[in-house]
Amino acid sequence: MKRYTIGVDFGTLSGRAVLIDVENGDEIGSSVYDYKHQVITDYLPNTSIKLGLDYALQDPNDYLDVLRKTVPNLLKETQVDPNLIIGLSIDFTTCTVVAVDEINTPLCFKDEFKDNPHAWVKLWKHHAAQKYADQINELAHQRKEPWIRRYGGKISSEWLFPKIMQVAVEDNELYQKVDNFLEATDWVTSQMTGNIIRNTCTLGYKAIYHHEEGFPGNEFFQTLSPFMDGVLEKLKGEFKNVGEKAGTLSKEWAKITGLNEGTVIAVGNVDAHVSAPAVNVVDEGSMLMIMGTSTCDILLGKEEHYVPGICGVVKDGVIPGFFGYEAGQSAVGDIFAWFVDHYIDQSLYEEAKEQELDIHQLLEDKASNLRVGESGLLSLDWHGGNRSILVDTDVSGLMLGLTLHTKPEEIYRSLIEATAFGKRVITDNFKEHGVPIEHMYVCGGLPNKNKLLLQIYADVLNMEIHIADSLQTPALGAAMFASVAAGGYKDIFEASNYMAKVKKETVKPINENVKIYEKIYQEFKRLHDYFGTGENDVMKRLKKIKHKG
Repeated sequence: MKRYTIGVDFGTLSGRAVLIDVENGDEIGSSVYDYKHQVITDYLPNTSIKLGLDYALQDPNDYLDVLRKTVPNLLKETQVDPNLIIGLSIDFTTCTVVAVDEINTPLCFKDEFKDNPHAWVKLWKHHAAQKYADQINELAHQRKEPWIRRYGGKISSEWLFPKIMQVAVEDNELYQKVDNFLEATDWVTSQMTGNIIRNTCTLGYKAIYHHEEGFPGNEFFQTLSPFMDGVLEKLKGEFKNVGEKAGTLSKEWAKITGLNEGTVIAVGNVDAHVSAPAVNVVDEGSMLMIMGTSTCDILLGKEEHYVPGICGVVKDGVIPGFFGYEAGQSAVGDIFAWFVDHYIDQSLYEEAKEQELDIHQLLEDKASNLRVGESGLLSLDWHGGNRSILVDTDVSGLMLGLTLHTKPEEIYRSLIEATAFGKRVITDNFKEHGVPIEHMYVCGGLPNKNKLLLQIYADVLNMEIHIADSLQTPALGAAMFASVAAGGYKDIFEASNYMAKVKKETVKPINENVKIYEKIYQEFKRLHDYFGTGENDVMKRLKKIKHKG
């Protein structure tokens, strides 16, 4: 008898659900829902309330709408009997934080708080809490806190405690009304089951939690700020590992989704980390690049090493029995979209239309005809700050070599190369600190749209690249963990053996390109260190002038 699971991937702009055959990992159907409110950066919805610098908020009702729309659509389109669907699991962009009251209702749902920005979901790329991250880092180093080394010596504004601290310090009255700060993945899971379960993956990577030591003690937070005294009391819920059962689908949500009441709901996960087994990244030395608007890197190791500038290392954080290392880049696809959205002449759009191509495809085709180094351009990929290895949201993008003859496709290629060079900094950093990288995998929307990008990465990294054979890898991974939680497989290794999807063809480096890119990369590294490690803080000075005059 056939058995199926559903994986739901909550991204930055949309949520997508897939129905997966447990026997072989085949995708039976998929459904996507774009968030109504997208990313809230300027004004709160339906108000004239202007948000501060670097705000990135969301409406949690958009997340519920994903379930309300996509799951019924899957059942309708595939005609699969709900009796054959044994489990469901979700994954999320992190760290995305929902502030709720004592009955698990987001504060932004309540009339008294709906006009308060701090009552809304703080999305992963909410960088307005950077100064609080800086204070946490400074105190951790002053006190020689042992946990700071597990996170590369620095945590960022994207994490849980800086976001909580921003609320506590800037609006303590609202903060006192918060009963619980939850990861969005855990909140959405709790809506389906009625159980508040915190997944240990996001706890380990984004909330300074250790499986043996727990959180930093309350004394640390009390010293950090009197407003943070007792903050751990606002982190309620049972802790469970990914692949475990969070509960079962409630009667209410069974009616909404069309699934059976009692369907197993697995513990939620992080979109990047959940992707690893979906491309069979279950061995030491295997690294996965999850490429989209940003890029997250997941690397498995047998030993724990302290690597500066990474996002963290957590035992069993990705795959049981391994130390899972995380790094990443704050902007990748966002950079290409920024250039295309703001700096492309109408004539190129007309040319793309004539050739029945997307504008990105046209630019890729034109850029593919350039030899390595032909443009004379060199860029830094810091348009969204630098996540790894500088952990600095105040650095900015840079391009050298522009002339009156520079063409759009040359700029486009240089931006792709910049992200590849940024990846090279990350991989070199791991290797230099004792963490081997022997196999490289990639998944996400970008690799399936841009062949040039993959070739450039292979050449810059001088590594063969294996490609996911699913356009919805995180959702597939979530479905795989659902299959484990529902008893379809004994563990994620067995599930990966049957359900993982990797293309047979790979992208191999071209020796001639490798040699030229090595020269250009050395120039990139000089710029990276000059502007990124304190020798010249002009980017930060300009940012201060921009906002303060």
